Amino acid sequence: MRVLLQRVTKASVAVGGSEISSIGQGLLALVCAMPHDDEETCEKLAAKVAKMRIFSDADGKMNLSVLDVGGAVLVVSQFTLAADTSRGNRPGYSGAARPELGEKLYLHFAQALENQGLEIGLGQFGADMAVSLVNDGPVTIWLDSDG
Repeated sequence: MRVLLQRVTKASVAVGGSEISSIGQGLLALVCAMPHDDEETCEKLAAKVAKMRIFSDADGKMNLSVLDVGGAVLVVSQFTLAADTSRGNRPGYSGAARPELGEKLYLHFAQALENQGLEIGLGQFGADMAVSLVNDGPVTIWLDSDG
């Protein structure tokens, strides 16, 4: 599973011109399930996301987690994180989980975040989404269950 985290002051997602979810301070999590992922993978990464200390404390040091600051997480499916760009100029996406598994694991990851005590928002799996955000920092972190 791959997750690209962006620390945000606010973020939202719209489908067909209508906003379907939004958060204030917290994290935008772009999520891509891979074929070998399972529910345990989702739970481990969700725990890591919830506890990752990437928010500033009173001294300006990144010592606080999204839980510590009372933030939320907007979870958006992003199969293009599995892009294979090793050949030619057109990325291949065969490294992403098939849609049925991808959706199941995407939703399980979101539920695992909620089980960590986080407020979550969701994109719409498989939809053409417009994601808006104000990146705070900017702070962008790449997580990969293989590494």
